[in-house]
Amino acid sequence: MTDAITFLLSPAAFVGRTALTVIAELGGFCIFLVQGLWRIVVPVPPLRKIVQQVYFIGVKSIFVIVLIGLFTGMVLGLQGYYTLVKFGSEGLLGAAVALSIIRELGPVLTAIMITGRAGSSMAAEIGIMRISEQIDALWTMGINPMRFLIAPKLAASLICFPLLTAIFDVVGICGGYLTGVALLGINPGVYFDRIDAAVEMGDVTGGFVKSLLFALLVAAISCYEGYFTHARRDGFGAKGVSLATTAAVVFSCVAILVADYVLTSFLL
Repeated sequence: MTDAITFLLSPAAFVGRTALTVIAELGGFCIFLVQGLWRIVVPVPPLRKIVQQVYFIGVKSIFVIVLIGLFTGMVLGLQGYYTLVKFGSEGLLGAAVALSIIRELGPVLTAIMITGRAGSSMAAEIGIMRISEQIDALWTMGINPMRFLIAPKLAASLICFPLLTAIFDVVGICGGYLTGVALLGINPGVYFDRIDAAVEMGDVTGGFVKSLLFALLVAAISCYEGYFTHARRDGFGAKGVSLATTAAVVFSCVAILVADYVLTSFLL
């Protein structure tokens, strides 16, 4: 009888354990994020560390952002033209490309690209420092790892994400111009006039708000996964670092898409 009851209750026990684990992880992540943001202000992290992270996260990502932005705009221009021409509205191509990129694709694709290039690296770097006991050594020397390691990455992300999003937006619109005007023959004056008429300051502001939120999520998730590599149950050592890096990229991308939907529902 006892075995039968245990068998019947095991699914409920599994759901309960999973729910408690998820809640504990979310709570730990929120505390980690608040501590990291607090260390940006009190005390201010070393400026040299912030500049290094700005170079790593921002400057080294410019090429991939420009490349992805250009081809995204070109694809949007091509697909948008053959969709709009069915309704005799090909003159609206500029507005369609600009609004799609500024509102959604610019912030989202920029964040995903930085996640793959810089977020994974942040998780691996901090994870290796954790398993090699370098973070414990910082505590021993009286140096707060949150201020020395995490806060500069958060601050640099808040600086770089909006700037890279702006670059993506401009290059994407130029990519749409190349396809729509240079290849398909749309009047260039009509292309830019539609952009000027359709795009409002609220659209640009909303894109930058999204980029700031994505910056916090990507940097915090990547640093969190690396910082607690040693606490993983599914692996330790080098395997733990690889799993933490994978988890950082996957969770960051999921968080970007979920946050994008939630924020869009409030901004519209």
